[in-house]
Amino acid sequence: MVMKAASPRQSINKVLARVGVQGFVGSSQKRLKYAMQEEEEAGDMEMEQMGAERTKNVLILMSDTGGGHRASAEAIRDAFRLEYGDAYRVFIKDVWKEYTGWPLNNMESQYKFMVKHVQLWRVAFHGTSPKWIHSSYLAAVAAFYAKQVEAGLMEYKPHIIISVHPLMQHIPLLVLKWQGLQKKVTFATVITDLTTCHRTWFHPMVNRLYCPSEEVAKRALLDGLEESRLRVFGLPIRPSFCRATLSKDDLRIELEMDTELPAVLLMGGGEGMGPVKKTAEALGESLFDKEQNKPIGQLIIVCGRNDALATSLRNLEWKIPVKVRGFEKQMQKWMGACDCIITKAGPGTIAEALIRGLPIILNDYIPGQEKGNIPYVVDNGAGMFTRSPSKTAEIVAEWFSTKKDELKRMSENAKKIAQPEAVFDIVRDIHELACQKGTLSTIPYMLTSSFSGLM
Repeated sequence: MVMKAASPRQSINKVLARVGVQGFVGSSQKRLKYAMQEEEEAGDMEMEQMGAERTKNVLILMSDTGGGHRASAEAIRDAFRLEYGDAYRVFIKDVWKEYTGWPLNNMESQYKFMVKHVQLWRVAFHGTSPKWIHSSYLAAVAAFYAKQVEAGLMEYKPHIIISVHPLMQHIPLLVLKWQGLQKKVTFATVITDLTTCHRTWFHPMVNRLYCPSEEVAKRALLDGLEESRLRVFGLPIRPSFCRATLSKDDLRIELEMDTELPAVLLMGGGEGMGPVKKTAEALGESLFDKEQNKPIGQLIIVCGRNDALATSLRNLEWKIPVKVRGFEKQMQKWMGACDCIITKAGPGTIAEALIRGLPIILNDYIPGQEKGNIPYVVDNGAGMFTRSPSKTAEIVAEWFSTKKDELKRMSENAKKIAQPEAVFDIVRDIHELACQKGTLSTIPYMLTSSFSGLM
């Protein structure tokens, strides 16, 4: 099969048509895809014109290359609503998917393919780390797609732009520079990798760079960012995690769990990947006391979107209490009801587990951005790392029987390094930055004729 990429001129025509610029023709499949959503947003925008002087637009730029970017974007959106109500109107957009062409509009599937072939992802991550390589790539992309991104900014006219993806700052900042809006629009980057992050996160022209850890802040300083632009607040986690009110006993009753047995939460991410079934089977054996013929723990398995995995686990015969869940939207409750967690080294899950005080057994990681999360957890005494399902089951069985003191100590260590208020600290700081910029009711975005002077 031969794939043909749309020409820049064709793509520009499509985008310009979306924002109401006349004199260009051409249909757009993307317009059909987003038409209903845009019509609803446009209607809402029109109804709020009378309150424009007090309402500011926030545009959060993200991509579904891994679940953490969208989760962080939604956490920031929810925190804005809780803290400031109607003072901000927040949009979450994948600008690349909606406005540009190949390869940017296909990053999600490209990323999923590469992380399934970890050696390929390892080469891509480290191979593009040198600044001269990724700067050249981004400059070439800007030559093709800066106009489309500019049109996207025109559509939402944001007072504040927040990037939660390493490739979402370079071109938007170029647009702001070209339009002379850098002093009017607040631009912030929120890094969603916990420790080892790619250098494309670091752009010297952002007003603020929010770092999840001191290690990331040190990397940013080494890359040339001014210390005054950095803040270390932690990862933005959903407010439902930060301000949970139900006790463990109440949650277990609500979730129909055993109220007496300690519980382990086994996760395979949104796609239910990794050695979930082998680990579950090993736990089924290790958490059953053969001498006393009774269980010493219970198991909660979250399979994500992997329906085949969930079905196969439900069909097994278990000697211990087991609950098998699919894609779960109330992880704060399941984490709050459990005593420890088994998961891969995703930054968001780690941060959530730390907030809930759960000792963590890490059983896998993605090379590059997740590798540094292993020592972050282990060296802080908040968990362990092993890829062996049998070893994992052995550790949990010991925690629930002969090493309860170790489990308690790790839980206390987890809470010590947790940063539950990070998302609120971030939005408050962004609010202060926006107030310093002034009180313009609208930002004067306009279509420019050329970006050649900035290339």
